Amino acid sequence: MIYASDFRRGNTFEINGEPYVILDFQHVKPGKGAAFVRTKYKNILTGATREEAFNPNDKFPKAHIDTKQMQYLYFDGELYYFMDQETFDQVPLMPDQVEDAILYLRENDIATIKFYKGNAFLVEAPNFVNLKVVETEPGVKGDTATNVTKAATVETGAVVQVPIFIEVDEIIQIDTRTGEYLSRAK
Repeated sequence: MIYASDFRRGNTFEINGEPYVILDFQHVKPGKGAAFVRTKYKNILTGATREEAFNPNDKFPKAHIDTKQMQYLYFDGELYYFMDQETFDQVPLMPDQVEDAILYLRENDIATIKFYKGNAFLVEAPNFVNLKVVETEPGVKGDTATNVTKAATVETGAVVQVPIFIEVDEIIQIDTRTGEYLSRAK
């Protein structure tokens, strides 16, 4: 069982036998009245999303989720293909199943894929990735005000805000959970 007060992004639970994954949550403690957990969650089977407020003491059965490390192979124009590292089985996934993770995955990179009763429903990129900058505006000399950033496109197509000193062909480290630039890769 999982309490609503323990909700975190990516947690899974069941309501009336239907599995859900938490997309976003916020613990709210208003000045008046009882605390509640504002939650945005998605049905794993249908993809439908809902927003609802739960009492922190509400209990739900935990949805049993299997997790596998799989290698991203290629995109054929319609489906993304991932391969199980142990059995070499290939799993085709729809674009809505890979969503944000594909922005940080190159071919042959390893991703974490979550399954519910044998069906893949979520792809997660590693928390930190090193990617090459393929396009960005040149930095302007003398433009050194604090925290000045510019947009940079990396080799996977993701656009990241980077400091002005980052140039094309540099390798940068990105936090895939937030999409933020961390540092130059070492």
